[in-house]
Amino acid sequence: MGAAEGHEQIGWYFEHLLQAFPDLQLTPWCKVPVFDPAVSAVSEYVMTGTHLGPLLLPGGSALEATGHRIAVRAAGLCTIENGLIISDRDYYDQVELFSQLGLCLPEAVA
Repeated sequence: MGAAEGHEQIGWYFEHLLQAFPDLQLTPWCKVPVFDPAVSAVSEYVMTGTHLGPLLLPGGSALEATGHRIAVRAAGLCTIENGLIISDRDYYDQVELFSQLGLCLPEAVA
């Protein structure tokens, strides 16, 4: 899903993700203990939702709503300072997401 630094980028990212999947749920299934003071949280989770709005694609285009349900495994790393998330990095298999939305890889990057 990418990297976001600072409140503006993190807000923009989640705004667009929630436009594409308004019923989005992130269900953590494994939280990893963190001993590095620069990293505050690492977790693995399943992202589920229904594709009901435009989804930004890597090539800059948008995929209009397909109505497909998704269940995608992901991992995330957050850095928190003074109770606020200052950086968020999320990783997932784009092929898994795109195939659940009915795309093949060449269409997704066109």
